[in-house]
Amino acid sequence: MENFGVQIDEIIERYPDKPEYLIFLLQDIQSSYGYISPEAMQLACDRTGVPLTQGYSVATFYQSFRLDPSGEHEIRVCLGTACHLKGGQRLVEDLERRLNIKAGETTADMRYTLNTVNCVGACALSPVAIIDDEYHPNATARKLEKRLNALDQTDAADEKEAGHA
Repeated sequence: MENFGVQIDEIIERYPDKPEYLIFLLQDIQSSYGYISPEAMQLACDRTGVPLTQGYSVATFYQSFRLDPSGEHEIRVCLGTACHLKGGQRLVEDLERRLNIKAGETTADMRYTLNTVNCVGACALSPVAIIDDEYHPNATARKLEKRLNALDQTDAADEKEAGHA
């Protein structure tokens, strides 16, 4: 069993042991941990009396739930109609090559997670990529590469500073 500490118990204790609270419980777990691990899913299902298979059905139905940890930086590329027509898929392919992962995956070093989304509601600015909740309108492979290089430099400087602390 994964060691969650007291926090997972505190989250679970907030909810009655009724099936209708499963989604709220999963949302709180994900909010605290960034994803829902198999152990957390088991605890949530045990608490609410929901069969484990049903818990996974709920978590996989809603796109907002993650069953795997995500990277330190999340990259989302819009593939809505306008973004797709203006090169969104090419952006995804460029990022997949650069990061050596496919959309929906996380790099081995847990630095980047690449996802696609159906629409971000910014069609006039297409194609749009979102890196750590920062919108990048009229995105190009070159612009995104510059942003990722800047993140790499900032992260390296932070790690170096933390090592000297």
